[in-house]
Amino acid sequence: MADVVDSKTTEVLKGSEFIIKDSLPQDTFTPEDTNEEQDMIRGMVKDFVNTEIEPNYKALEKQEEGLAKAKLLVAGELGLLGPHIPEEYGGMPMDTNTNTIIAEEIGYAGCFSVAVSAHTGIGMLPIFYYGSEEQKKQYLPGLCSGELVASYCLTEPSSGSDALAAKTKAMPTADGKHYLVSGQKMWITNSGFADVFIVFAQVDGDKFTGFLIDATAEGVSLGAEEDKLGIKGSSTRQVFFENVKVEKSAVLGEVGKGHLIAFNVLNVGRFKLGVMALGAAKRNARVGIKYANERHQFKQPIASFGAIQYKLAEQAIQIYAVESALYRTSMLLQQKAQALYDNGKGVSYAEAKLIAAEEYAVECAMLKVMGSEMLDYVVDETVQIHGGNGFSEEYEAARHYRDARINRIFEGTNEINRLLTLAMTLKRAMKGHIDLVGPAWAVQKELTSMPTGSKTEGAFGAEVDVVKNMKKILLIVAGGAAKAQMDGTLDLKMEQQITMNISDVMMDVFTCESLLLRVQKLALKGGDVTIPTHILEVFLFDALDRIAKNTKDALCSFAEGEPLRMMLMGVKRYAKYKTVNVRDARRAIAKPLIEANEYCY
Repeated sequence: MADVVDSKTTEVLKGSEFIIKDSLPQDTFTPEDTNEEQDMIRGMVKDFVNTEIEPNYKALEKQEEGLAKAKLLVAGELGLLGPHIPEEYGGMPMDTNTNTIIAEEIGYAGCFSVAVSAHTGIGMLPIFYYGSEEQKKQYLPGLCSGELVASYCLTEPSSGSDALAAKTKAMPTADGKHYLVSGQKMWITNSGFADVFIVFAQVDGDKFTGFLIDATAEGVSLGAEEDKLGIKGSSTRQVFFENVKVEKSAVLGEVGKGHLIAFNVLNVGRFKLGVMALGAAKRNARVGIKYANERHQFKQPIASFGAIQYKLAEQAIQIYAVESALYRTSMLLQQKAQALYDNGKGVSYAEAKLIAAEEYAVECAMLKVMGSEMLDYVVDETVQIHGGNGFSEEYEAARHYRDARINRIFEGTNEINRLLTLAMTLKRAMKGHIDLVGPAWAVQKELTSMPTGSKTEGAFGAEVDVVKNMKKILLIVAGGAAKAQMDGTLDLKMEQQITMNISDVMMDVFTCESLLLRVQKLALKGGDVTIPTHILEVFLFDALDRIAKNTKDALCSFAEGEPLRMMLMGVKRYAKYKTVNVRDARRAIAKPLIEANEYCY
C-alpha cells in the first residue's frame, strides 16, 4: 500500500538540494498540518505510553521477567509495530508522516522506546527491504504482532564504526547446503528476549553477509545483561555464535552484499532516532516546567527568575526548530516514496521506501545529530532547573538525563554522521545529482562586485534574506574546500575537524530554513505567529554566529593569502541580520510555557 499524500505539481527537493534551491512555505509539511486521523493516532500512542509504560517504568528498568515483551505485544495489538509494513505481511500500513507521529510519541517511553525502535527499525526493515518472499511471510507477521521480537547483531568488540571489519565468520559446510556461523557480537539490543537475530558475518572470511538466525538454534548463547549508564530497561547483551548451523535459505539478501543492508537500513534509523529524541525532549521540557512552577525559593516560584526562564525558553526554541526540520523531511521522504511507487515502472512498496531513504541520507544523518544534541541540551538543563534534586533518582530528571546520552552513539556516532553529511553531499555533487559548482562559482563572482543592497520585501523579508545569505556562506566554505581537494592541497578524509565544521554549517542552514518555512506557513494560514516569530528570530540570531564561527574556523584551516581574504570578506558580508532583543523574546517564549505548566508549542 502506498503512502497517501496530496498530489502536487511542484518539484520535490532532491537530497542535499536545500543548499542551492529555495523552498516555498506552502509546499512544506509542518506539525500543524496533521489531519484529524493523525491527531487521533497521536492521542492513542500517547495514551499507550501513559498507561502501559510510564506506570511500569521502574519495573522495566529492573528488567522484570517478560514485562518488555508483554508490552511489545500490547503495542502490536494496537498496530504500533507494523505501520510501515504492508497488510500482506501482517502490517497496518500508514503514511510516512503518520509513522513520524507514532515515533515521536513512542519517544516519550524512554528505555522502552529503544526496544520498539530496535524491533521495528533495524530488526524488521532488513527483512522487509532485503528478505525473500518466504522470509517476509515467515517473520514479518509475527514481528508486526509482537509475537516475535527481532534483534540486530552488527557490532563486535573490534568493530564499531568500522562495521565491515567484523570477524564473525560463516563457513560453508562440506555438502554446500549450510553455513557454520561463529563469532561474537556485543551491545545487542533486545537480545535477552529476541526470537530472531539478524547477524552479519564474513562468508569464507571476506564476504560481508546478512543472516537470519533463530535465537534458539544450537550454538547460540548470551552474555549477562550489560550494566549501562542509561536505558537500563533495554536488554543489552553479548551474543555468541559457536558453529551455528544455518541453511543457505537463511542468507538475507545476497552473499557479499551485507553492507547494503547494514548501511541503508541506518538511514531510516537515523531519521527515527531524531524523531524519538523530539518526543523525549518535549516530555522532558514539561518535567522542567512543572518543577520550575512548583519549586519556591525566596518566596516565589523559580519559574519567575530570569535565569530559569532563559532555560525554559531555550529548550522550547531548540525543540521547535528541530521539530520543523524533522516534519519537513518526513514529507520529503513520503513524497519521494509515493512518486516512485506511482511511476508505473514496477517499483515495489519496499523498494520505494528504501530508495527514498537513500535519497535523503544526508538529511537523515543531520537530523540524527540535531535531534540527539537538542535532547542532550534539554535533559541537561532540566537537571539544572531541579538543582540538587536533579541529581537524585527520586526525581524524573535524572532518569531522562541517563537515558538520553546513548542517542549520540546509536545509529552511528554523531562524529561519524557529521563526516558522512559532507562526504555524501560532495559525492552527490560529483555524480551530478546536484549542482554545487555553479552556485558556488556564482557566489565567488558576487564577492568581487559591490553589494546591490536589494532586500526582500514583506513579512519575514529580513529572515528570508538571512537564510539566503547563510546558504551563500555555506557555498563559500564547501566550495572552497571542494576546490582545495581537487587541487590536491586538502584531503577532507584526513581533515575531520574541517569536515565537521562544514557539516555543522549545513545543519544550521537546513534547520534555519525549515523553521522559517514553518513560521511563514503559519502566517499564510492566518495563525497567531507572535511566539513562533520570537523563536525564529532568536534561533536565526544565534545560528548566524555559529555559522560564521564554523566557517571561519574551516577557512583558516585550509586557505591562505588572497583566497582566504576574499572568502573571509564574504563571510563578513553575508553574516548580517537585524538586531534582536533576545532577553525580551525569551521572556515572551517562556511565559506561555509557565502558564500552561507544560510544553505547549
